[in-house]
Amino acid sequence: MNPYTSTLELAAKTNAARWARSHTRTVLHAWRLPEERIDTAQLVVSELVTNAVQHNAGRQNSAAESRVTLTLHCESAQLIVLVGDTNPNPPMSNGAVSHAAEGGRGLIIVEAVSKEWSYYFPPTGGKVVWCILTLGSE
Repeated sequence: MNPYTSTLELAAKTNAARWARSHTRTVLHAWRLPEERIDTAQLVVSELVTNAVQHNAGRQNSAAESRVTLTLHCESAQLIVLVGDTNPNPPMSNGAVSHAAEGGRGLIIVEAVSKEWSYYFPPTGGKVVWCILTLGSE
């Protein structure tokens, strides 16, 4: 399989995760990935974009709206998901989250379904959170 890359830039608003999931499904379907891998990718994308939007809330200024960037990069045996935002603070896993909590499980889910995940600070500012999903049999 040849490597493929797709990038989508979204306003950091509550509907961003919905648009990101839809984009992910459409792109990965066009790349002929198996349905179960598409479902897993949509879950990861939803969690990472939701986190980016939530942690960018209140960071917008009147001159420019905060943005979230989703990049999907597919190689023969893996899919790399990257979500960039303008918040310079590193992502933090909540570790032990109570069963009654309505949130705080995003990075726990990403860690559970990914081969690996991390983040970096690009020279343009903000951060990029990424994860690798395997595409072969596990």
